[in-house]
Amino acid sequence: MAKGRGSASWSARAVVALMAVSVLLLQADYVQAVIYTVGDSNVWTFNAVNWPRGKSFKAGDVLVFNYNPSSHNVVAVDSGGYNNCKTPARARTYTSGKDRITLSKGQNFFICNFPGHCESDMKIAVTAN
Repeated sequence: MAKGRGSASWSARAVVALMAVSVLLLQADYVQAVIYTVGDSNVWTFNAVNWPRGKSFKAGDVLVFNYNPSSHNVVAVDSGGYNNCKTPARARTYTSGKDRITLSKGQNFFICNFPGHCESDMKIAVTAN
């Protein structure tokens, strides 16, 4: 019987060790995430369209949008919504004035859908690798 218990004990220790390594690996990805405050003046505003240029984004990075919620918002849109400044029916709208949005892998598009704002280049397109 002692032999059987020893095997079970070893097996349980191995499972715990594997779980600990898995948690550390997941945290390593999280630690590598970068937080970007959107806008050259650290404010989400007009003419933001060029703000992403020269930056390297990765999936899991966080964009922080700071703005006055009575004057602006942030809407996550698809490429059509971005190009045409239109809000699709299923778009997610953020209105806190201090929004934190985690980037998904691939293209991420954001606009302000207050009248005329997107048309005044209050929009950004970010590609996360």
